[in-house]
Amino acid sequence: MAQHRRNTMNKAVALLAILAASCVLLAGQALAGGTHRIAWSHYTGWEPWAYIQESGIMDKWAKKYGLDKVEIVLVNDYVESINMYTAGQFDGCVMTNMDALTIPAVGGVDSTALIVGDFSNGNDGIVAMNASSVKDLAGRKMRIVQLSVSHYLLTRALDMNGMKEKELTLVNTSDADIAPLFVSEAAKDPKAAVTTWNPLLMQVRNVKGANLVFDSSQIPGEIIDCLVVKSDTPDALKKALAGAWYEAMAQMSNPAASKEAIEVMAKSAGGTAAEFKAQLKTTKMFYNPAEAAAFAAGEQMKKTMDYVRSFSFDHGLYGEGAPSKDLVGIAFPDGSVMGDKGNVKLRFDKTYMQMAADGKL
Repeated sequence: MAQHRRNTMNKAVALLAILAASCVLLAGQALAGGTHRIAWSHYTGWEPWAYIQESGIMDKWAKKYGLDKVEIVLVNDYVESINMYTAGQFDGCVMTNMDALTIPAVGGVDSTALIVGDFSNGNDGIVAMNASSVKDLAGRKMRIVQLSVSHYLLTRALDMNGMKEKELTLVNTSDADIAPLFVSEAAKDPKAAVTTWNPLLMQVRNVKGANLVFDSSQIPGEIIDCLVVKSDTPDALKKALAGAWYEAMAQMSNPAASKEAIEVMAKSAGGTAAEFKAQLKTTKMFYNPAEAAAFAAGEQMKKTMDYVRSFSFDHGLYGEGAPSKDLVGIAFPDGSVMGDKGNVKLRFDKTYMQMAADGKL
């Protein structure tokens, strides 16, 4: 089952800024025509967008709010989808909280997390041969997609166990190669180790002698999956997207109505319904919009984003010459801002999730 969400090698901020500037006219023309484009890529928590498109739910909500068309576009390369959004080719894009900060926000694009859809609750993990704890990783080589949320997960695991990144040797490996390489190496290297995400995590865990020593359920609510839109997108589009999403969530959470939706999502992801359901078990989906709104507005979100911006700055994801982790302002639903209040480029907004919860969409 293909999932590409986590491969997030940082692109040059300067290039992104140039691309964004060059596409302003294109973006403006798209808005003027009443047609809007949302990019998504494969991941358990984002497969509902395939169902929203295929079922006609999106068309229904677009019509309700007077929009000519809302195109839900699958982009198989996750990082490229975010770069295209940053460059002005899409009005919105699915991405993690970390990537929303380090790519569009750092690139100067004012973006809003419109929908907080889920967080990883076991979908990301660290697996090692002949190990029973994170401390057993000392001195080992670790296959990982560097500068991704896997890297963030590893850093958090090490920190929670009193360890430093320099105690390991990180081996940057693409998500396409990481599982087969670990499987091959595990047969001859008793200290083989890997940090990855589902379904790759499922594959490496099945290797004889391999143990899961840490997963994202131990840092709940930190690897967050969102629908991010340009902050100045029309109110009608924001309402239509939220309405469509929570109609799909209502169907997914209703045993009597979920069969068709789950089958469409599983097929889109390239697997079976049983496999998709298994991955949903390690994905904390916010089916209830009130729960999503409360999570977005909670104090934990601030704590998480401080972890995320610290990791991002320390690992160079703010770009060369960035003076501090305060470079980019992050706004929260209570009106508070973390970082530079004069350069707010990432906003967590519960407005439309709350409207869905209150039946006002």
